[in-house]
Amino acid sequence: MAASFPAGILIAVALLRLTAVLCDFPATLTLERAFPSNHGVELNQLRARDKVRHGRMLQSSGGVVDFSVDGTFDPFLVGLYFTRVQLGSPPREFYVQIDTGSDVLWVGCSSCNGCPETSGLQIQLNFFDPQSSSTASSISCSDQRCSNGVQSSDASCSSQNNQCIYTFQYGDGSGTSGYYVSDLMHFDSILEGSVTTNASAPIVFGCSNQQTGDLTKSDRAVDGIFGFGQQDMSAISQLSSQGLAPRAFSHCLKGENGGGGILVLGEIEEPNIVYSPLVPSQPHYNLNLQSISINGQTLPIDPEVFATSSNRGTIIDSGTTLAYLAEEAYDPFISAITSVVPQSVRSFSSRGNQCYVITSSVTDIFPQVSLNFAGAASMILRPQDYLVQQNTMGSAAAWCIGFQKIQGQGITILGDLVLKDKIFVYDLANQRIGWSNYDCSMSVNVSASSNTGRSEYVNTGQLSDGTSLHRNPYQLITLGLLAFLMHISTIHSFLFL
Repeated sequence: MAASFPAGILIAVALLRLTAVLCDFPATLTLERAFPSNHGVELNQLRARDKVRHGRMLQSSGGVVDFSVDGTFDPFLVGLYFTRVQLGSPPREFYVQIDTGSDVLWVGCSSCNGCPETSGLQIQLNFFDPQSSSTASSISCSDQRCSNGVQSSDASCSSQNNQCIYTFQYGDGSGTSGYYVSDLMHFDSILEGSVTTNASAPIVFGCSNQQTGDLTKSDRAVDGIFGFGQQDMSAISQLSSQGLAPRAFSHCLKGENGGGGILVLGEIEEPNIVYSPLVPSQPHYNLNLQSISINGQTLPIDPEVFATSSNRGTIIDSGTTLAYLAEEAYDPFISAITSVVPQSVRSFSSRGNQCYVITSSVTDIFPQVSLNFAGAASMILRPQDYLVQQNTMGSAAAWCIGFQKIQGQGITILGDLVLKDKIFVYDLANQRIGWSNYDCSMSVNVSASSNTGRSEYVNTGQLSDGTSLHRNPYQLITLGLLAFLMHISTIHSFLFL
């Protein structure tokens, strides 16, 4: 499950608005971040938070769409991405965490035991009541949609009442269980650039009647989880099977000057995007990392270190704050960077992290790193993509390498430290992920194949959406502090159990 609160791994309080454009057009989820501006959290604390999150992972027609993005970004203080969805008839609004590491959309239901009733995120929590929706219906064991969920371990069958149910257990002891319902999900559609229409589609989602562990805590509560995985029960799969969205989504996370970003249902079009094939038959977004280069020199790392197997491989996870290297790759990586840094730069170790005292720009001192993937697709990292600023000391600043060592595990995790300031395209139809360095404050074109075979484009960032959530600086600080244990996208619970 990808994010903190039961899911994966960090950065960014995000308030998004879910918008879909029909007729195979993309939907847009735009991110609103909130963080404190100080650097009061040390790397070891971030690493500990990531570790907890890892342990909680599940086993198992043209138109223009635009939303304003607010909030701030800070790599030391973490939050969660969430969006608002409207479910039922009449529609009710729910805040749900966006999770690229799980498949199921679920929300707390009116009969829930242990569900929090208030949230420290200053949002109004709601409970879904199937009896109050005129379009809700339960999912029986004989329903094909339940059978699909059973095959992907997202569902099981209750022999007592022939009801399709689920139980998700996380490595830290928290969990949720409930039953599946089918009801309408409502969307705002913007057609021909100015006409806004309301649309809806039936979707299967979980109705949680039991929550335990961290899911019961009010200070970081949302209404549920919105899974963006690849299985049949995911929202991406359900909407694409109905012809309402392509089987693809993209994000571009802004790393500086206020943070924010874009998350769209569809493929962001950019000529410099390179693609690497997804490793087949994996529950998460695994890529084949082949080597690491520093200033063009390939590091002496056995490629088998990055090979994918039952408990090894390289995972793209937008829910992780830092980045994590398999043990056999970590030491060569640190040594190579240190060897390039001038001897005049003072280095020191801080709780196991390699740090440096810098009095000038990091781009003048530190090398360029290249992560080389299958398909001749390289991901170029600037110093800001592998370093984090620990604190300032007068005119000097302490910068530490943000990559962390995973001991005894062959897992490499690329979190927001690496992913920021890049377009990422999850092309599930063609089983590949693409990326390109990009200024995420700029507009992007988004395409989706229509029934006519044409490509449709949405240029974001040019219209203003007055319904976006805005918060004053004090509220932003509160959100960042309260949300630090929550968020999106995750890996297998074998990681840190």
